[in-house]
Amino acid sequence: MQELLWILLPVAAASGWWAAKRSMAKGCEEADRLTTPAYFRGLNYLLNEEPDKAIDVFVQLLEVDSETVETHLALGSLFRRRGEVERAIRIHQNLIARPALPQEQRAQALLELGMDYMRAGLYDRAENLFLELKEMKLHVRKALENLLIVYQQEKDWQSCLKTAEELAPLIDEPLSLERSHFYCELAEEALRKGNTDSAGKLLKKAASVDTHSVRPMHMQAHMAMAQADCKSAIRLLRQAVEKDAYYLPEVLPDLMECYRRLSDLPALRVYLQDFLGNGMDVAVALAITEIITETEDETAARGFLSKEMHLHPTLKGLLRL
Repeated sequence: MQELLWILLPVAAASGWWAAKRSMAKGCEEADRLTTPAYFRGLNYLLNEEPDKAIDVFVQLLEVDSETVETHLALGSLFRRRGEVERAIRIHQNLIARPALPQEQRAQALLELGMDYMRAGLYDRAENLFLELKEMKLHVRKALENLLIVYQQEKDWQSCLKTAEELAPLIDEPLSLERSHFYCELAEEALRKGNTDSAGKLLKKAASVDTHSVRPMHMQAHMAMAQADCKSAIRLLRQAVEKDAYYLPEVLPDLMECYRRLSDLPALRVYLQDFLGNGMDVAVALAITEIITETEDETAARGFLSKEMHLHPTLKGLLRL
């Protein structure tokens, strides 16, 4: 409510100024008689904390011209932030429909309307407007940023890659992580289609684009597991953990599966032992507990977990104990 009132106060002032200017320019008492009561009615709604009614009055009062465009844009943006997307769309469409609107102001209205469409979930319409802005070479950075959001919502990963490459020079950032993610998504699509060769090439690109990304290695490990190559999968999973130790809980189930297939769970226990007491997720302690249960017995597993919970108590660990 406070935000709305602060925005409406300058709108009210602009409306009053426009009404006075119109009356003076025309020298017409009739215009003054018709316009001034509406202005004061809007103020009355504002003072009585009825902002919705005040908005309707001020929008009707402000005709679209070069001096009121910014006010209309502010109102449309306000409507969108409040979730009243239909109102925002009407205001911005009304602006664009004005043939005499300067190109810069029309471009701003196109950008706002595209964001309205995004908020409404009309991604195809939003995409067309942002592409138009790109062709006009106006608000290109904002257009590309919003296009990237649209394409991600539509899961159009190829377009995401192209847009990210166009956007990167404008924001002075390589967008390496994002591009690696898009290559991984394309690899996922290739795997679903059974095209493992294409998926493998895409994952190599994902890894080369962002050398710090662990997702490509994890996916390559899944491919190795699917081909019963557990040794390669283990190597890839451990390399992922070397890059980011906090990723270990994510790969633990796959590590357990690989070592179990190789009948070498004790080796995994030795590997995991180094991660205990380093602030690592409780999943490490629980994984070792599971290994001890399978390779020894429940008594030994209970003893290990009891000692671990004494040193590093967690709710998950206590529940398992």
